[in-house]
Amino acid sequence: MYRKVSVNVTAEESKPKLLPTKIYKCKDAECKAWVREEFAETNPACPICKGPMHRSMRHLPALQKKIKREPAKKSLF
Repeated sequence: MYRKVSVNVTAEESKPKLLPTKIYKCKDAECKAWVREEFAETNPACPICKGPMHRSMRHLPALQKKIKREPAKKSLF
C-alpha cells in the first residue's frame, strides 16, 4: 500500500556553501561575541561585554537577501 521512498543526498549537497566573511570579534578571550562587518557600526563595541572589537575572518554561509513586498492596497468597494 505504501512505498518507501529513499532520497540519496550526499553530505556536500546538504551543507551550505561557506564563504570567507569579514567580521568583528571581541578582543576579550573569554567573550565569544562576533558580528558580521556589514551589520557592525564603524567602531563597534562588543554587544555583550562592551569591550573593544577587532577585525577578523570567518567562513560563514552567504546571507539571502529578502525582498520586501509592498502591502496590498485596500479597495474602496
